[in-house]
Amino acid sequence: MSWSWFLTCRRYFNRVVPLNGFRYPAPASRLRTRHRLDSAFSRRCTTTAPGDVRVRFAPSPTGFLHLGGLRTALYNYIFAKRYGGSFILRLEDTDQSRLVPGAAKAIEDMLEWAGIPPDESPVRGGPLGPYQQSERLDLYRQAASQLLDNGHAYRCFCTPQRLELLKKESLRIGQTPRYDNRCRHLRDEQVQEKLAKGAPHVIRFRLEEGVEPFQDLIFGWNRHKVAQVEGDPVVIKADGFPTYHLANIVDDHHMKISHVLRGSEWLISTSKHLLMYRALGWQPPAFGHLPLLTNKDGSKLSKRQGDIFIQRFQQDGILPEALLDIITNCGSGFSSNRVGRRLDELISEFNPSKITTHSALLDLEKLPEFNKIHLQDHIEDEKLCNYLIKDLQGQIREAYTSEIQDEDVLHEDYIRRVLHLRKGHISTLRELVSPAYSYLWVRPSFSSQQVAALSAEARHVAALALTLAEKRGEAAAVDEINKDLKTLAKQTKGTKYRDVMMLLRLTLSGLQQGPSVAEMMVALGPVESIHRIQKLLLMDEPS
Repeated sequence: MSWSWFLTCRRYFNRVVPLNGFRYPAPASRLRTRHRLDSAFSRRCTTTAPGDVRVRFAPSPTGFLHLGGLRTALYNYIFAKRYGGSFILRLEDTDQSRLVPGAAKAIEDMLEWAGIPPDESPVRGGPLGPYQQSERLDLYRQAASQLLDNGHAYRCFCTPQRLELLKKESLRIGQTPRYDNRCRHLRDEQVQEKLAKGAPHVIRFRLEEGVEPFQDLIFGWNRHKVAQVEGDPVVIKADGFPTYHLANIVDDHHMKISHVLRGSEWLISTSKHLLMYRALGWQPPAFGHLPLLTNKDGSKLSKRQGDIFIQRFQQDGILPEALLDIITNCGSGFSSNRVGRRLDELISEFNPSKITTHSALLDLEKLPEFNKIHLQDHIEDEKLCNYLIKDLQGQIREAYTSEIQDEDVLHEDYIRRVLHLRKGHISTLRELVSPAYSYLWVRPSFSSQQVAALSAEARHVAALALTLAEKRGEAAAVDEINKDLKTLAKQTKGTKYRDVMMLLRLTLSGLQQGPSVAEMMVALGPVESIHRIQKLLLMDEPS
């Protein structure tokens, strides 16, 4: 993206925007303008040679990865893979006072878990590293020195106390707090005198008038006259670390980032960043600002709730495919909006020109249904089902330890049969180790009083059920056993079909509700079903 591109933008901008300020084109021309934007987006992506597309996800390890961050990372990943490029993870850890121990590693771990691993990162390395800003301080100092030398930056010696007074005064008179650019006007000899005394200082970027409009790949034409509403921003703090505004520009330049896809909250800062690119003589990347991910009522997702962090979803048994599916399903940028899309389908259906400016309304109440669909797909895929089996084996051991009836319930074939019988009924694997399914792993207990309350001919029912289980054997199907059970119920004299089923369910599971008796018998297998039914046959009559 060259400055000739911006001059072209400016010529168009001058045709549709009055000289006294920026506004969007008139409604009648918006469709034509949007068409131009779509075409521009397409050209900017498809004319770039494969491998030249480089995008980055640059979170701060001041907290753990949450849904909003995952969505930004996902769009960057999909964009890179759609156009044959690279997806880079860069950790912006320059705010040393707010770093959370373990967060940096956890962010990369969660991207791996989600199935969108970076091509270059602090762990994986890469040709343009290091990938943590705290290890790139020399680059920021060089850029700051260049800005100082060419007059685009200056040293500011204002104390925190003075800045706080400025802020309070602005708030008192109802104005937005901003720095008054006082140190911009210091003479060279004043600066040298303060430096000689060791006065602490920051480096500020000198904002200029005459901001060029830029064409955001999603929001279209934009321009923010930052010099009129903001004070000169700090680019190097007193501790020698850069602020985001300088660091992200320096890193994007040196890491050869071609497209910056980030949250729309950074849209108003882009004009400021473009001024810095121009001051450094660098070619800026293309910018696209993603609309916000919000709650279904439009309110902001709150990290304080604690339930939007990716690790929480992982612990709750949510599949990564379901999480990726729901955060794209509620948004835009794809040729279809169906539930159940896998990552490869998201990549093939991605169309960046379809990304709208509307916030993506996320309804997490629908997540169990999304997970149920993806869990069913995993069960039906032999390789993925093997992972589920190993996962469930671990959960069974942890949940029931010494209570497990025998090691047969941990056998792959047994668990696979259970999964196939329950697919489409359960939303997570964790449900299968809940009390409602404990009968699959632990032999249940029940009393003669419970049996007597259901039928006076329990032994007769048990004898019929034993014959049924022995007759059908291992090859029995649920629908076949269902037919046999209806025939069995007709052979009892004074017990209704409903009570016969409740009696057998109690015998097999110790529960009064649950899957059908036929499914329970198929899941447990004939040997275990016979063992449990024999207990009913041998039970003493209640006194």
